[in-house]
Amino acid sequence: MRRLLLTLALGATLTVAQSAAHAERFELAKTALELRDDAGRTLDRHALRAKHMDQRHDDGRLAVLQDADSGRLQLWRASAGRLQRQAEWPAPPFDLAQLCLYRDPQGLLQLFLLGKEGLSAQWLIRGGEALPMQPLATPLDPGACRVRDAEGLLYLSEPGVGLWAQSANAERPGRRLLLADSESGEKALNAQLEAWLAAHPVAPLPAPHPVVLPMGQTQPVREAGDAADDPAIWVHPTRGAQSLVLGTDKKRGLAVYGLDGRERQFLPVGRINNVDLRQGLRYGGRRLDLAVATQRDEAGLVLFGISPAGRVSELARLPTGLDDIYGICVGRNAEGGLDVYPNDKDGRVLRLRLTLAGSTWQARPVAEYRLASQPEGCVVDEAHQALFIGEEKRGVWRLDLATPGSQPALVITAGPGLVPDVEGLAIHPGRGWLVVSSQGSDSYAVYDIRPPFAQRGTFSIGVNAALGIDAVSETDGLDLTPANLGGPYQDGLLVVQDGHKRLPHGPQNFKLVPWGAVEQALRTGR
Repeated sequence: MRRLLLTLALGATLTVAQSAAHAERFELAKTALELRDDAGRTLDRHALRAKHMDQRHDDGRLAVLQDADSGRLQLWRASAGRLQRQAEWPAPPFDLAQLCLYRDPQGLLQLFLLGKEGLSAQWLIRGGEALPMQPLATPLDPGACRVRDAEGLLYLSEPGVGLWAQSANAERPGRRLLLADSESGEKALNAQLEAWLAAHPVAPLPAPHPVVLPMGQTQPVREAGDAADDPAIWVHPTRGAQSLVLGTDKKRGLAVYGLDGRERQFLPVGRINNVDLRQGLRYGGRRLDLAVATQRDEAGLVLFGISPAGRVSELARLPTGLDDIYGICVGRNAEGGLDVYPNDKDGRVLRLRLTLAGSTWQARPVAEYRLASQPEGCVVDEAHQALFIGEEKRGVWRLDLATPGSQPALVITAGPGLVPDVEGLAIHPGRGWLVVSSQGSDSYAVYDIRPPFAQRGTFSIGVNAALGIDAVSETDGLDLTPANLGGPYQDGLLVVQDGHKRLPHGPQNFKLVPWGAVEQALRTGR
């Protein structure tokens, strides 16, 4: 292996190994950007006063720098011994101290812009575009920075404080102090960073899950913070592309979205947490589409009707007797009506039968079950008359609904393939598969719904750079349908809640994923 000098700023360099095939390097002279070969000969030169440069040789030769006169950021590439400026972007709205490039596990290029006063930003570089992903809080006046891609860590030296490691994953924030000391000065901080990295081998991240890409996303919910929670899919009776996604905003109410992600309705019904629905239910000779959500302030249920055209309206509010109502799912009973399964944070799970007398709705108690700790997500397997319940810390329980007096049995235990919290659950009835949100690993696990409940595989939802849709993390609720909804969703649709919206940074939302992409990932493992 030959050696390459990696210039971070004027007069400061880091040394990293590179192959002979990538021997060309960018150098900052006093008044020029230069491209040099391995022997130090100048191949090309562009007049420029620049600072804060970082470069990459992992997928072609490129560099990002800041023009010292205009403050603008520039992307340069080297090709056939020539310099080419590919793009230019406005300076960030803060005084830049350092910049560092990062190649994420999907192979996408990202850029950290680190401000002197702790105001920083993370961007996604897409061709010649720079897409802001999120603002960052970072140490003051960093004197050096570097990303080790395999670890997903950004290393920063802070004068008079020490060396920090910060997560480079926009979906998983976090920072820790690695080394406390009083070093100051750019050269000393660079040397400190180099010495620490040389003494500490790379600790690679676990092997990534197969990645599928979202093809759509909803508008963000109205409130910042932990607000979006659980979706349910309503399938249009004749035109699949006009189907809807119902999504809970647990601070405000229920939103209704088209498959284009635009909000069609908002019902301000208060703090509803989870929602589920069934279509074609039989009540008094009528066919009804009904959705039910848990209302936390009232510890009750909100019942909604959905018209054949997709208009959602509130029908009733029903008490449950629970103290701290949380999750819910619904299933069709033998009479063609609806059974509702709300749960409580104390572990209780109820079975309520929804009845209609004239225009009056009631929820009649049928049975009560209990888990040892907090449940939330659940789903009814109507074909086999079973209820699957996610207990957040332990795994997935199964209850035989056809046998009176039966109790839940733990059938899937949390572990490496299913990392707590165990959250959203959904069933693909045609495949006989159960999809479970593995919130602790930002992924999803797929199991058979029949014994021995074998795991079919796992997957995660990554960044769709072409469409400007960010990755998904910390999913609470999810839903899927195998129905042909047209376009990218001809093989079905998976909808998931996203715990962090990064493109651009904003309140939470829901992501739409083609089910066919999930099946391909499970088949191929990629």
